[in-house]
Amino acid sequence: MKVINSIKDMRAWSKAQRRQDKIIGFVPTMGFLHEGHLSLIRKAKEHSDLTVISIFVNPAQFAPGEDLDQYPRDFERDEKLCAQEDVNVIFYPSNDNMYLDKHKTYVITEELSKKLCGKSRSTHFRGVTTIVAKLFNIVNPHIAVFGQKDAQQAVIIQRMVTDLNFDIQIIISPIIREADGLAMSSRNKYLNENERKQAAVLYRSLQSAKTEFEKDNRSLLEIKDKITAVIKNEPASRIDYVEIVDAQTLGSPDPGEGDMLIALAVFFGKTRLIDNIIVPGKGEEWSTGVLE
Repeated sequence: MKVINSIKDMRAWSKAQRRQDKIIGFVPTMGFLHEGHLSLIRKAKEHSDLTVISIFVNPAQFAPGEDLDQYPRDFERDEKLCAQEDVNVIFYPSNDNMYLDKHKTYVITEELSKKLCGKSRSTHFRGVTTIVAKLFNIVNPHIAVFGQKDAQQAVIIQRMVTDLNFDIQIIISPIIREADGLAMSSRNKYLNENERKQAAVLYRSLQSAKTEFEKDNRSLLEIKDKITAVIKNEPASRIDYVEIVDAQTLGSPDPGEGDMLIALAVFFGKTRLIDNIIVPGKGEEWSTGVLE
């Protein structure tokens, strides 16, 4: 396994592999890897000859006062996990490599980036799309794998790839959950023991919505109220949003027609966690994630 730090060397490696007709799979991450990340690596390996993972804590997607400095980092541990998964390359650039002092260019996906998480994190997705576009240009993969846990991000990346004509196949992999249903996240590390127990309410609340839909309840307001009530049973929680939207456009849904995304963001103490499930259109199956 190689660890590549420079943009020049990363591009040279990818060009050499493409000349040999190798299919490159790519998983962009911010590190502090967990089983959710490893599932993305395994998915990339299913569809490629060689696998690249990037580890870069992207400052452009953090607003002032957010947890950029506190975001967990452990490259030595990440490196060992990647080696165990037979990753071919870790692209591990420095901030100076990725952003010049006078960096002025950003990629913005209009409308989609203003919804859901974008309402409270107004510059977040500008940072996400910018760094992903840069990484795509540097790594030059054939496929890239993202997680369903970041559902809005997945929709935005797919839109960006289509709109900007990136020749990259985007694969969205299921949420990986802890035994009590909590979606795996690097930020789970921030939770104290009590907050960690309380955070399991997110999955319970989504399951309550699933039950309502299975009972053929199509009142979205009632279902949102049900989710909210379940979450508020944990007094330490603070809801950022609970929304039911079209899974592709993030706009107003059409129950019974296209897939719907039930998405939420909730604070436990100072830690903001997100989760979601997909309500299927006609004749499809539920997508809720995989329990470990």
